[in-house]
Amino acid sequence: MERTVPTTGSEEIALYMRTYYSLLRTTDEVQVRSFVESHLSMNSSLHVKARGEEPDAAVLIYCSLRLPHCIRQTRLVVMAQSPRVFARRGYEDVENWRSVSAPGRRRRSFFDGRETMAVFIASVSDIDDIIPMLTALQIEWNKLHRRLRDHPLLEALEGCRSSPEPRWSELREEISDVLGLASDDVARLESIWGEEFPAFLRDVGRDRKRFAVRLLAGSRVDYRKAVRRWWEFIAERSPVDLRDRPAYFVSSNVHSVVNVLSGFALRREEKLLEFLEKNDRRALLDEYSRILRGEVRSPQENLLYFVLRDYMETHRGEDVWDERDDEEARCGIKHIESHHVFDVEAQVIEVSRLRPEWFDPRLDMPGLEKLAASNAVIINIDYPLGMSAYHILSQVAVGVDGLRGFYVLGKAATLNGRTGDVMIPYVIHDEHSRNTYLCSNCFDAAEVAPYLVHGTALDNQKGISVRGTFLQNERYMDVFYREGYTDIEMEAGPYLSAIYEAVRPTRHPTNEIVTLYADTVPFDVGIIHYASDTPLSKGKNLGAQRLSYFGVDSTYAATVAILRRILSSEISEL
Repeated sequence: MERTVPTTGSEEIALYMRTYYSLLRTTDEVQVRSFVESHLSMNSSLHVKARGEEPDAAVLIYCSLRLPHCIRQTRLVVMAQSPRVFARRGYEDVENWRSVSAPGRRRRSFFDGRETMAVFIASVSDIDDIIPMLTALQIEWNKLHRRLRDHPLLEALEGCRSSPEPRWSELREEISDVLGLASDDVARLESIWGEEFPAFLRDVGRDRKRFAVRLLAGSRVDYRKAVRRWWEFIAERSPVDLRDRPAYFVSSNVHSVVNVLSGFALRREEKLLEFLEKNDRRALLDEYSRILRGEVRSPQENLLYFVLRDYMETHRGEDVWDERDDEEARCGIKHIESHHVFDVEAQVIEVSRLRPEWFDPRLDMPGLEKLAASNAVIINIDYPLGMSAYHILSQVAVGVDGLRGFYVLGKAATLNGRTGDVMIPYVIHDEHSRNTYLCSNCFDAAEVAPYLVHGTALDNQKGISVRGTFLQNERYMDVFYREGYTDIEMEAGPYLSAIYEAVRPTRHPTNEIVTLYADTVPFDVGIIHYASDTPLSKGKNLGAQRLSYFGVDSTYAATVAILRRILSSEISEL
């Protein structure tokens, strides 16, 4: 079918990707400096200050959130899909190395304690994420190095080893001036690095960063094997035989669906408010009072869900964790953590064991009592990265009796809205397959808007599934924006490629317009994105801001809409 959408908006992005994929074919390690020139030429919209001498605070924050803290000691990053591949290439027992993680990216990683970090990858999207991030961090690290090297501040930082306070407090303002970073940005970096921040700065000042990378295996078969092992682990620990159960598949997160279905937070309202009082969280307490007085329309449930996260972290290892496990088990919710291959947690939820009396009030509807006769399950996964979505859904579709619904709740960048808005696309252009998918999204604005307070529900949107967060530039976005594409994310296109193969007898095509309307797909297809950043606003990217409490508004509005759709569909099925 003739194309009616633009090709990719930047030859420089394609050149950058060709550069690192061709170099990664070697069996030896590759120096990251080999990627720097093509990275700079790309003019990434996420790395707007790449060419200048001024440090890019947003990129430093972005990378610090998405790379383990051992990155300050790391020289070599080794990537593979499984322990067997690592061992075959000379890296024995990497899983016995120190496990390391990052707050902003779920990826199984291990550090040897010296200079090597082993990273498990699930798809090419991990490569498209890791390589630009390492390149960007090396560029920004070396900018800071030039400012700190031989500066008296470096000697003062060395003196913080034995007595970080109060000497460290005195240095904060000087650090901001020397590094050329705003004090707020320094504070954000310190909050991310915590006690390691002085050590991070000492490492930056002492040595230039010279990362190297090795890709040990990168075939499609290796990725499929990795996902198959992940699914086998999930299926073995499921409380029911998934091969005999119809499934509603949800790609979202591991908290909102469970919070809304289990009512665990709602039954602990008093304890959560006491927690806020004890920790002097006046802003949230005042917000809760305004909600109860009807001065703001925000649901009180959303605030309790938000507080629950900090409450559970504060009481980690205490009885409340056992209480949550017990109560969720009583309503058919089974958490299955990922201990092999890659880090995508799953939840298997038996619909027949749900307890409607525990539901969030927004799920109330006629016929909930009929759910006790259901044989269906809800499989909820922590949303994956890019092409791993394709591999995961392809495996799940084979591993269950049949799909009754497919639903996505994910983050996206918006080119026409504001942070916190909800976008519901009916067209997805996928940069992996180069296909443009036209789908019958089962959601519209009317199904989300009643539960959305701070944002706007935007349906009839057009989305782009990109290769990576760094792999965009102003010209790239402008080309698509002129064609009405406003929703930028990474998973919807790969998911739709898997859906095509679940309902058609052939592999998904490439560079075509593909229709996935309701008359050709025998189950629900629902995609909801919430805006987490606005890349056309300079500096308003994922590294420069976060959604905070008000981010739960769009998350839970979408969660409620998805669960209401699932429950009503299952009631109709019964």
